[in-house]
Amino acid sequence: MRILISNDDGYLAPGLAALVQACQGLGEIEVVAPEQNASGTSNALTLSRPLSMFIARGEGVQGFRVVNGTPSDCVHVALTGVLERRPDLVLSGINNGANMGDDTLYSGTVAAAMEGFLFGIPAIAFSLVDKGWEGLDEAAKVARDIVDSVLRSRPTSGAGGPGGAQPWLLNVNIPNRQDALSLPRRITRLGRRHASEPVVKQVNPRGDPIYWIGPAGDAREAGEGTDFHALASGCISITPLQVDLTHHAALGHWRDRLAASGH
Repeated sequence: MRILISNDDGYLAPGLAALVQACQGLGEIEVVAPEQNASGTSNALTLSRPLSMFIARGEGVQGFRVVNGTPSDCVHVALTGVLERRPDLVLSGINNGANMGDDTLYSGTVAAAMEGFLFGIPAIAFSLVDKGWEGLDEAAKVARDIVDSVLRSRPTSGAGGPGGAQPWLLNVNIPNRQDALSLPRRITRLGRRHASEPVVKQVNPRGDPIYWIGPAGDAREAGEGTDFHALASGCISITPLQVDLTHHAALGHWRDRLAASGH
């Protein structure tokens, strides 16, 4: 088993070290992570400048490959020019804060896992629900248990992925609780948030206006079956994701509408 691990909080983040440690014994582990915190960068690739990489030597990060780019950069570079052998699994996290509902569109944590998925490799993104790293050790145990579970249940035939399985992408959110390993696990769909709060306007020392992106909106669709509902019920949320953004139910409507307009 060969596993590639990345994140979006940067290579020095406690969540990355915890995930790497939790996966010890599963096989050959490679870590390629951003040099700086890259939260909220979504699936961005750096195309306007070259990327550089160095090998971290410090305690707890020895041997980590570090890229001065985004989480997607890290996985993309790893898969297309750095790793000698293709990994069987891509893991991302453990993130400092939840990635639920609309958050998944902005999340660098999810994007790192999705980059692996785009290359046909099964992938999992892990996040702690509340910021601050409380309960990280227990969350790492949950991550390891979920990885063990998906590897045990993998198909033995098919195309691509570990054991011949079709690639899949999971988004996992874990409550900051000391009993997280024993919590129920729910297979969920993404909820929805209200629009973000307004930007925070300030003035820099030169008198120029500056703007901070406002906080995320509260949950809007959080009913039973959603990731929001699972976490509110004290459960771990596991959401299968896909890349296809096509609004399939609306295809007929737009065919009729554009045909009626003569185009």
